[in-house]
Amino acid sequence: MKDKKPKNVFKDGAITSEFIGNSIYKHQTKTSIGAHNIFLGQVRADDIDGKTVSAIEYTAYEDMANAKFHEIREVAFEKYELTCMHIYHSLGIVKAGEICLFVFVSSPRRKVVFKALEFIVEEIKANVPVFGKEIFEDESHQWKTNT
Repeated sequence: MKDKKPKNVFKDGAITSEFIGNSIYKHQTKTSIGAHNIFLGQVRADDIDGKTVSAIEYTAYEDMANAKFHEIREVAFEKYELTCMHIYHSLGIVKAGEICLFVFVSSPRRKVVFKALEFIVEEIKANVPVFGKEIFEDESHQWKTNT
């Protein structure tokens, strides 16, 4: 299931529950799938030095990031018996409590989806050039450090 060129995984703003639900719904006709696993990254209202994060503004080197997402996707398909995989990441402002990363994997077997999803999310966090600027309630901001 190799793609010829990298897909654009970016969505403007938060990833909605309607979008996530519709993505799941579309897989009901794929009867060779026995398991799905989903990761939803949500913006936290962290308290940093007495200030509360109200949103994160995401930016990326889009061409480079899409190429890296594509590479992660291809490695995951080689490494795991996956039927399907979808990755979406927000750009722009995403408020605390909203979804900024949606990863959805499918396979004939359940154990595969757990291992594959962890691999994919860790690779994204470590290697994809997406940057988050934390915006605080007082409208000050700082660049986010991934942990």
